[in-house]
Amino acid sequence: MSGISTHVLDTAAGRPAAALPVALARMHDDGSWMLVGSGVTDSDGRLRNLLETPPGTATYRLTFETEQYFATTGTTTFFPRVVIIFRTVASEEHYHVPLLLSRFAYSTYRGS
Repeated sequence: MSGISTHVLDTAAGRPAAALPVALARMHDDGSWMLVGSGVTDSDGRLRNLLETPPGTATYRLTFETEQYFATTGTTTFFPRVVIIFRTVASEEHYHVPLLLSRFAYSTYRGS
């Protein structure tokens, strides 16, 4: 399987971050961005199909609309949006980029 996926966990609440909008963009050579995928996390906080094709060697940007998610929980957040920029180098690999989230902090890593 190749492509790009994500999983968002609301660590402060101890549950998946469901219904969180996410967008995936690919950087062009001139530095501009093109939207290549988007969606909303499922009840398990996952978005499995952001990019279902091989990603190739490129730079991608994931944008998580965290303020919109926290509004649904009746909570405010210090980070209204989380943006993660990463580079893919092997098109045959799958790239999974989890986000651990709370009102005042976030962390990410390359998952499996």
